[in-house]
This record gives sequence, structure tokens and C-alpha cells, in this order.
Amino acid sequence: MTTEKNQVPSVTPPAMDSCRKKKSDDATFLEDVKDHIDEFINASMDEHKTCFKKTISKMFGMSKVVAERNAAENKGIESSLPLRTVVSD
Repeated sequence: MTTEKNQVPSVTPPAMDSCRKKKSDDATFLEDVKDHIDEFINASMDEHKTCFKKTISKMFGMSKVVAERNAAENKGIESSLPLRTVVSD
């Protein structure tokens, strides 16, 4: 385990989908978890706030997209009941 850390401030671009920065694609699960924990512990409070706000806005944005998609799919559908031509007593 190396304890060397890069002192480069991490600024996430607005187009980034996640606050998580994956270091390598071929890392094992445990290496990935360790890196994630290290990122979390070493992040500044401003980075935590920014990531939290981004996550919440992404969640609400996704729910809005789903609602709009469902509304668009159901737009052309009308509910109808079968027509009864004979009235029974």
C-alpha cells in the first residue's frame, strides 16, 4: 500500500456523470473499493457538497425524464369500454 497522494486539486467538469473517479478499469473489486474509500476520506467538504448536490439533481432529473417518457407513451392511448347495444332488464 502506498501512501503517496497527488496534491492536485480535483475539479469535476460539469459534463461528468459521476463524482467517482475510477482509477483503472482492470482493478479488482477490493482495489476499487479501497480507492473509493480513499477518495471519500480525502475529499474536501466542498467536494462532498458538490457531489451530493449533483447526485440529488441527477436523481430528480432522471425521475423527470421517466415521467415525461411515460406521459409521451400514454399520450395516444385512450381508455374505452365495450359498447353495449342491448339493454337487458
